[in-house]
Amino acid sequence: MRALDIAGTGMQAQQTNVEVISNNIANMTTTGYKRRRAEFQDLIYQNLRRVGANSSDSGSVVPAGAQVGLGVKTAAIYRINEQGNLQQTNNSLDLAVRGNGYFQVTLPSGDTAYTRDGTFSLSPTGEIVTADGHVVQPGITVPSNATSVMINSTGQVQVSIDGQTAPTTLGQVQLAVFPNEAGLDAQGDNLFIQTAASGNPVTGAPASPGFGSVQQGFVESSNTNVVSEITNLITAQRAYEMNSRVITTSDQMLSTLTNLR
Repeated sequence: MRALDIAGTGMQAQQTNVEVISNNIANMTTTGYKRRRAEFQDLIYQNLRRVGANSSDSGSVVPAGAQVGLGVKTAAIYRINEQGNLQQTNNSLDLAVRGNGYFQVTLPSGDTAYTRDGTFSLSPTGEIVTADGHVVQPGITVPSNATSVMINSTGQVQVSIDGQTAPTTLGQVQLAVFPNEAGLDAQGDNLFIQTAASGNPVTGAPASPGFGSVQQGFVESSNTNVVSEITNLITAQRAYEMNSRVITTSDQMLSTLTNLR
């Protein structure tokens, strides 16, 4: 009986759906997190009567045919790159991207990773780094005698130093954009790396054409919508229950056959 296998694929699909939803809810307070959405596709079909086949020697054609679907499969888990709300932190090194773009950080391996998490601080040597100590490109070092740090919307980093009237410019934070953001490979720790699907990054200064601006003293909050996620969770639960009911019904039908005398 095909219904057992079909309902089994339906339960597996809804289990995946619940796992994606639970990850969204778990990261509802994660800085820069982008919610995910599971997408599904129907499986191949079994032809009981092929559409378009000749039904007689006179050339009559079967107009509809008979196909039985064999269930559902997970096609993709998309990342929804919608702008999250900006949350004020009053930390002068915290940055939020308003619009397109990712901060670039250098991993211990020397590779470049990308993040929307602008929770930055200073290393023991004064470099601007992430919460895990990864250097934010292009590698700006704040002098130990700086009294304040100012970062404008274009990513230009300036500091005030005792005894100097004019601020000193240290460098400019760069952003990276991708042809296909959904193709970035999530590594955990709010980091992504490029893949063949994402395409090569294009770097530029914040607030230039095609790039978002940066906001000092803010971080981007998760774009998870709790109300929508709870609604989706209930829908997934009901779909899981209905598929389990199909398995129960199919089992009862098979029991009826085996009890025939």
